[in-house]
Amino acid sequence: MDGNQSIVGNSPETQKIRALINSFAPSNASVMITGESGCGKELYAREIHDQSPRANQPFVAINCGAIPAELLESQLFGHKKGSFTGAVADYKGKFQEAHKGSIFLDEIGDMPTDMQVKLLRVLQERNITPIGSNQLIDIDVRVISATHRDLQVEMEEKRFREDLYFRLNILPVHLPSLRERASEIPDLARHFATMFAPPMKVPITLSTSLLQLFKSFDWPGNIRELSNTVQRLSVLYAGQRLDLDGIDASMLPSGMVNSVGDDGSQKDTEQQHDLISKSTDDRLEPSNVDAETEELILLAQGLDLTPDERPSLKASLSSLEQNLIKKALDEADGNVSRCAKLLKIQRTTLIERIKKYELGF
Repeated sequence: MDGNQSIVGNSPETQKIRALINSFAPSNASVMITGESGCGKELYAREIHDQSPRANQPFVAINCGAIPAELLESQLFGHKKGSFTGAVADYKGKFQEAHKGSIFLDEIGDMPTDMQVKLLRVLQERNITPIGSNQLIDIDVRVISATHRDLQVEMEEKRFREDLYFRLNILPVHLPSLRERASEIPDLARHFATMFAPPMKVPITLSTSLLQLFKSFDWPGNIRELSNTVQRLSVLYAGQRLDLDGIDASMLPSGMVNSVGDDGSQKDTEQQHDLISKSTDDRLEPSNVDAETEELILLAQGLDLTPDERPSLKASLSSLEQNLIKKALDEADGNVSRCAKLLKIQRTTLIERIKKYELGF
């Protein structure tokens, strides 16, 4: 999301973040923003800056993961002319540019470990030394960092320094994914439609059914993916009211296309799944399965029992299903939508199974 945008949405999650920003803004303490890629971390960093006493001073952003390691020190701390091949003039560096303002270190989790040591020293001493210079330059900046990585794991794997983490993570902000605040999708879609409307054209509008499809989609690319989708539709269908049957399915996100038929209509996947589940359940009734099949299933469970000791096949299948759901929930960190994708079943069906086996609902 671009820096000239404002925060959109009134879900409880977004209201909580706004309250955090209001409490963080007057401080000079470092802020660390975490969340999946595409959640708008720079937008929130700018909001913190804009609400702070430094609002009239520079806000300087740099993506630590997008700059080659050998150039990152120069970009951050500056260099003197002739200090290395290609240094044809003095360069101030981002920290000096941000003096009296805020510096946003995006994707801090991608910073090489040798640079982490140098950054830690700068944060401790509050001065920098440009490459090729012996002069210390005092800096007054507020540091806001962001990452999509799990820095706890990065520290355990010795890829991120604990001392730097604690220096940066004084005030933490976690941004939920778009699928965790799906109620905001209609407002965000309208916001982007207005933003990307071509000159002399009214913004596109989305039908109720199309908005519902947008709300039910997981948006793995989060707000950035939604923004890109609305921009694409604004270019292709400028000024129009859009419905499923009027959109080329290839212009929608690939995962969303699977729920749209060749004629542009939404497939009744719930009904299809219920039919499949019913036929599958019928086939797996003990009366429909021969003894050899039952033997194989029990052996797959590690059960070598006599016929009298064996549980019913239906009970065995229920146990297998329950164990599979437990493992998938663990792998998905409790996220039902992700778990349903792993198991390749509908989300509503999964919720029914979770309730049936008392696994969390």
